[in-house]
Amino acid sequence: MLIFHNPVHHLHQGRHEMFRGRLVPCHEVPDRLDHVLAELQRRPLGVLQTPGEVSIAELERIHSRRYLDFLAGAWDEWVALDPANADIDALPSVWPTRSFRHDVLPDNFAARMGLFSFDAGTPLTAGTWTAARAGAACAIMAARELAAGIANGDGTRHAFALSRPPGHHAGADFFGGYCFLNNAALAVQTLLDRGLQRVAVLDVDYHHGNGTQSIFYERNDVLTVSLHGDPRTEYPFFLGHADERGAGAGLGYNLNFPLPRGTGFPAWNKALQSGLDAIRRFDAQALVVSLGVDTFEGDPISGFALRTVDYLQVGQAIAAANLPTAFVFEGGYAVAEVGVNVVNVLEGFGA
Repeated sequence: MLIFHNPVHHLHQGRHEMFRGRLVPCHEVPDRLDHVLAELQRRPLGVLQTPGEVSIAELERIHSRRYLDFLAGAWDEWVALDPANADIDALPSVWPTRSFRHDVLPDNFAARMGLFSFDAGTPLTAGTWTAARAGAACAIMAARELAAGIANGDGTRHAFALSRPPGHHAGADFFGGYCFLNNAALAVQTLLDRGLQRVAVLDVDYHHGNGTQSIFYERNDVLTVSLHGDPRTEYPFFLGHADERGAGAGLGYNLNFPLPRGTGFPAWNKALQSGLDAIRRFDAQALVVSLGVDTFEGDPISGFALRTVDYLQVGQAIAAANLPTAFVFEGGYAVAEVGVNVVNVLEGFGA
């Protein structure tokens, strides 16, 4: 397995996030990735590589140009407002909702920050753009290698984009949920741009991948399957219900499995098997897995009860789909256990 590692992920290191009216330390920290790297050194399962750069045009295959322009210049704008802001992460404070307009780009920085976000828990820092763009490169490079392997018939069939910040909450023109660029969606689009006709996304993160769903919701060349906490009680709350099945040409190509807090592995695995059955019926040519391990029983901001040993079976189940597969690292906030849990998935998969 080729493993594309983001060497500058640590440049994005949020100080605080807003939670219930208070600034609290960020749960999404560089140590998450470092623990995965350490476990991969203990249990080598592939070849580590660092990605080259990707162009803005490649990012525009998923994200709007005005959103990308905002992310690229946001930190400089933030500091230009007040030099003291260099020591404070930028968080949004106002949002356009319901009947508010989204088409007019405000001149005011705070207004643009709100236009392009959906929560106050995703700090934008001095290194956010650099780290997120390098992470997108990991996903795109992984997909390129997968596409080349499919075309050649004897090349790379499996790859892992090991990066942060994560991506599955980011939409075409918004950030949130610790995510800025949607790495999984960029991997999918790269596979399609390189000749595939049908690609499936399997999102096993505890939190619904609202960004991925919104990006592909009206398309029939991508099947999105997500297992996650019930949005009636779990973040991101406003998407992820079972009746969200796609729209227009995409009707029937979005499948959600919302599960109640406290779900253990037997019930979770049953949903996984149903999702994999749908992927087989779709006749996918490749699979992109949004690999979040915040389903772990000890995760501090989630509510499922999977154990470390269960992740070996998760990998085995995904392997049974027998598809060229790109894994993309997402959530997991029980930091000390993240590495073992992620690498258990890869080991079970047979990396």
